[in-house]
Amino acid sequence: MRKTDQDLPSTPTVQVIERMFALMDVLSQREEAMSLKDISEKTGLHPSTTHRILNDLAIGRFVDRPQPGTYRLGMRLLELGNLVKGRLNVRDAALLPMRELHKQIQQPVNLSMRQGDEIVYVERAYSERSGMQVVRAIGGRAPLHLTSVGKLFLAADDPQRVRAYATRTGLSGHTKNSITQLPNLERELGKVRQYEVAHDNEELELGVRCMAAGIYDDQGKLVAGLSISAPAGRLEEEWLPKLQAVAADISRALGYQQS
Repeated sequence: MRKTDQDLPSTPTVQVIERMFALMDVLSQREEAMSLKDISEKTGLHPSTTHRILNDLAIGRFVDRPQPGTYRLGMRLLELGNLVKGRLNVRDAALLPMRELHKQIQQPVNLSMRQGDEIVYVERAYSERSGMQVVRAIGGRAPLHLTSVGKLFLAADDPQRVRAYATRTGLSGHTKNSITQLPNLERELGKVRQYEVAHDNEELELGVRCMAAGIYDDQGKLVAGLSISAPAGRLEEEWLPKLQAVAADISRALGYQQS
């Protein structure tokens, strides 16, 4: 029978591997090179054992020896890290968490990204068997200022960029609730920055409300937004913490570390 991740042990079964992890964890805590004595003391390993494992790691370039008797993490880790980062894909990281969130709330969950002055829907989680729901088409587009995810991206811009966006687009509206005046948009974006979530109150489409939370990469850059869309009378504010938690999980999967 094929083993799943849940079946795997939580700690290494080979002692030398466990010791190697311990050594690399200690080295990761310091930017400068560390002496063999310090490393041995912090890991609790005998100096001879520490020396032997570090030398083996140095052969593989996982550890560098800038001076005799001193060690630091090696460039090979950066090379491997870049390979992993290159494979990270927002959609891949988001798909399963989105489906789990949909199961909990029974409303569509959307993944959107910015492209110029619009957001583009790149993925969704929904059920064809559900009752009344708002399903966004993958590849569909909408103006930034009329959508919850779009407001997240505008809130991440500086005031000059927001004003430039308003000038380019004219802040045209789709419904009577659309924000079409720059001062009103700036106040709305101030709330988004304060609470780190955004809402669409029937601004893109009458009868439809949305809420959104941001997804960040390993550089702390907003790269996508996760949103819940629902008929106006069915969107529940109690979903917001769940949405934020899922967006945070996806961000961590992309390497984001919240300060």
